[in-house]
Amino acid sequence: MLLKARTLLALLVLAPFFASAQPWRPAAGIASTHELKIGESTLQVDFANGSMDLAPDQVLKHIREAAEAIAAYYGRFPVARARLLVVPTQGGRREAIGGTTWGDVDGVAGFTRLRIAEHATQADLDDDWVTTHELDHMAFPDLPEENHWMEEGLASYVEPIARVMTGNLQAQKIWADMVRGMPQGEPGTGDQGLDHTHTWGRTYWGGALFCLVADVEIHRQTKNRKGLRDALRAIVAEGGTIDHNWPLPRALEIGDKATGTHVLTDMYAKWKDAPVEVDLPKLWEELGVRAADHGVEFDSKAPLAKVREAITKSSY
Repeated sequence: MLLKARTLLALLVLAPFFASAQPWRPAAGIASTHELKIGESTLQVDFANGSMDLAPDQVLKHIREAAEAIAAYYGRFPVARARLLVVPTQGGRREAIGGTTWGDVDGVAGFTRLRIAEHATQADLDDDWVTTHELDHMAFPDLPEENHWMEEGLASYVEPIARVMTGNLQAQKIWADMVRGMPQGEPGTGDQGLDHTHTWGRTYWGGALFCLVADVEIHRQTKNRKGLRDALRAIVAEGGTIDHNWPLPRALEIGDKATGTHVLTDMYAKWKDAPVEVDLPKLWEELGVRAADHGVEFDSKAPLAKVREAITKSSY
């Protein structure tokens, strides 16, 4: 009982510190608040006090473009109400834009804190992928810690595809990025599967590799009628958004039902506890993606060229 009393006293003493440390309540206060309508959803954008070279309208336009890309991929913005807190950061521009996203904050389904360097430029906004990546986190349930690779890998995979769908990126660029980056997601020495190997490469690129292979296989099995996008839209439709805690198998089962396959559950059973290597050179060849001096070239006669094209199209 004495221990409990001391613990309670400590919590009462430290409560103001924890409250002020909450990222959605900046100590500097709020300078301005804006609302963006994305379809039927409302995004509240708050700017914390602080110096920033970029004008609020520039940042708001960038956030709108990121949100519209997510809405294009999922058919709608995944949550009815979201909040973004833009926090100017001082110092150098080593990281012009950074972000973190949480679910179910103060009654808002999705909350993103976006840190923008005070001397960030329009060019930094044009090159930014973080905003779209963070907003994509709102389109999947909060998972147990061992499944963090799925949360980060999914956002890493969907972000560039969504931006191609809205004309923000070219397809050649994202396939070139995948050819360069996906090998970092392959298992290394001592790997014990995605649920047990929490390195940076396996978490981000390994998760993205899982999504790529699943997307291609769903398209292959359904004769290009469905893809990973259909599975993810179904998960969102069933309430699988960041403000809900789900076990990963529940989400994957919903996705498989939507595509009429068992791709996601079968792959997870194989990949979660064991290192699964992907023959990437063979996959690129089948998709018709060839390395070139300027990035990649496409082979329209490759066996899975139509699958590659469908992955970034707004409709199959």
